[in-house]
Amino acid sequence: MFALEALAQLAAETVDDAGFDKHEVDGLAIAAVPEAPLFAPSAVAEYLGITSNFNEIVDLGGATAAGMVWRAAAAIEAGMCEAVLCLCPAVPAPAAPGSAPVASRKKISVYMGGEAWGSPQALYDIPSGLVAAAPSYALIAKRYMAEFGLDELTLARLAVHARHNAQANPAALFYGKPITTDDVMASRMLVDPIKLLDSVMPCYGGAAVLVAGSERARRGRHRPARISGYGERLSHRSVTYMPDLLDPPLRLASERAYRMAGVLPRSVDLASVYDCFTITVLLTLENAGFCARGAGAAFVNEHDFRFDGGDLPLNTHGGQLGFGQPGLAGGMSHVVEAVRQLQGRAAARQLRHCEIAYCNGNGGMMSEHVALILEGG
Repeated sequence: MFALEALAQLAAETVDDAGFDKHEVDGLAIAAVPEAPLFAPSAVAEYLGITSNFNEIVDLGGATAAGMVWRAAAAIEAGMCEAVLCLCPAVPAPAAPGSAPVASRKKISVYMGGEAWGSPQALYDIPSGLVAAAPSYALIAKRYMAEFGLDELTLARLAVHARHNAQANPAALFYGKPITTDDVMASRMLVDPIKLLDSVMPCYGGAAVLVAGSERARRGRHRPARISGYGERLSHRSVTYMPDLLDPPLRLASERAYRMAGVLPRSVDLASVYDCFTITVLLTLENAGFCARGAGAAFVNEHDFRFDGGDLPLNTHGGQLGFGQPGLAGGMSHVVEAVRQLQGRAAARQLRHCEIAYCNGNGGMMSEHVALILEGG
C-alpha cells in the first residue's frame, strides 16, 4: 500500500467514526509523504478530494502525533479552520516497478539521517558507535543508575505491566502474549542495560485523530475529548548534546501544559506516555511531575500501572511496549487511547473513572517533547 492510500484509508475511517462529512474537514496535519517529497499537503488534499485552509508537515519523530494535535487546536482557536485531520500512517515503501522486493525496513537508515554530509553525528557520534536509539537510551539509563540507583528489575516491571494491559487490547501486537519479570531479565541484551523486552517491537499500521472546534465536536458521534493544555520543547538532536541526560525538555513542556489546563499531576486519571524503552517511561514519569527527580525507581516499584485496579493507569492500550510501534503511528496510539478512555470507548480495558489524561510524545534521543492535557468534554 502506498502512503497516499494509507492516508486516504485512515482519513475515511476517522471521519466516519467521528460522524463528520469529509467536506467539513478543512485542515491537514501530516508527516512526510514518500510519493510527494515536495508539496505534500496539496498532494494529500488532492488525493482525499478536499480543500484545506490549514496545512502542516510535522517532523518531531515520536512527538509528531502530539505535535500535530496541539497545532490543530491552535489553528482552530485562531480561526484558521474548523476541523483538522491529524494523520500518521506507517506503511511499507513500495518497490520500484521491475525491481526485486526488498524488506522496507532495510531501506530506513539506521543512522536516522545523522549520516548526512556535514552532520555532527556523521563526524563524531557514528564513528564512535553511537548509532540509532538504543545506545542513546542506554547512556541515559546508565547515567540514572549512577546518579540515583536503579535496579533492572524495576525497568522490567514497566515492561510487564505494559504487556498486561495489552492483553485487554485485541489490536495489540502482543495480545495473548503476557510476560514476567523473569522473561524480561532473560531476554537478549541489546545495549547494556537495555534488553530486548525493554524495547518496542517495530511493526506497520496507522493511526489518526480528527480535531474540531468545540461547537461542531459536540454534534459528533462521540463524547468530545477537549485539549485543555499543551507544551512543546526541544534542546538537542544527538544525546551527545543533551544538556542534562536526566532533565529532558519534557519537564518544561509538561509544566506549560499543566499550567495552561489549570490541573496538577495528581489530578490525572490516565497517563498515556511515550515508551520506546522502559527507561523512557521512568524518566517521563519524573519529568511529567508524577514524582520528584531521582524518585522514579521508587515510584515505579510502589505503584501499579495496570488498567484493572492500578492506582495510576499507564498506557492502558499496552503502550508501544505491548501494542507495538508502527512508526509515527506508535506515538499517535497514545493520543488515540487517551481519547478512547475519555470517551468511554476502551472496551475491556475501560477505566471506571477517566476525566483527565496526560499524554506525551518523545522524539529522537529524548530530544523533541510535546505534552498534552486532554479532558472529557
